Amino acid sequence: MRKKLQLPLLQQKLIKNELKFNVPLEKSYSKSENKQYKRILLKLSGEALLGNEKYGIHKQTIDRIVYQIKEVCDKGVEVAIVIGGGNIFRGVALGATGLDRATADYMGMIATVMNALALQDAMKQAKIESKVQSAIRIDQIVEPYMRQKAIRHLFEKKVVIFAAGTGNPFFTTDTAAALRGAEIGAELVIKATKVDGIYESDPGSNPKAKMYDSISFDEAINKKLRIMDATAFSLCRDQKLPVRVLNILKPGALLSAITGKKEGTLVFNS
Repeated sequence: MRKKLQLPLLQQKLIKNELKFNVPLEKSYSKSENKQYKRILLKLSGEALLGNEKYGIHKQTIDRIVYQIKEVCDKGVEVAIVIGGGNIFRGVALGATGLDRATADYMGMIATVMNALALQDAMKQAKIESKVQSAIRIDQIVEPYMRQKAIRHLFEKKVVIFAAGTGNPFFTTDTAAALRGAEIGAELVIKATKVDGIYESDPGSNPKAKMYDSISFDEAINKKLRIMDATAFSLCRDQKLPVRVLNILKPGALLSAITGKKEGTLVFNS
């Protein structure tokens, strides 16, 4: 008599569809009248941390930004952040004429790690649990970037700060924001700036410049509006990942954006 083949327990559970994963691999967002989005990617430039300084990190400014992030976290929204390094690297770059482009980009990546650590420390003081993941390995200081682990952190309501861009030279942190946003299944990319939204022309030189409440990706491309670099913009458009541009220094702006209120400019697929 032939012995019946016994499948491994894991395989049996997979066949019966009994195995449940703790990490959500797909978007499964529940609707709530208090929030429109459940998972967002915040693109925070290094310059946003400057405040009124010409170089470095302004403590009061970073605290105000963290307060806005806390408001969003308290609503149950999962927040991931891609941070730039222009507040540190551009100051150093003043004396670095003729620097090799790839070397300069790696220096910029290290600057983003410094900003990420400063942001994490400010969050710790505000009682926000966060994790820093770097696209270049600095294992003694921060975690290496791992998509599944990042999603698990978000599921556990920890803020994930992505540092070092994509880990490759010649790519901006805007591209890193678009890429990470698509990878983690974010519903919205928020580009935090020092202006209220996207204008038809430079509001600094044209006080009468009109600000758009919303605009399609195609229209923005046709009008040559500089929102993100071309690679990041194309990636968001192709992945149908909307982008909202707002003033991160305006109190309550981030909370308004995630609850579906009119804030800044929304860029969408037509």
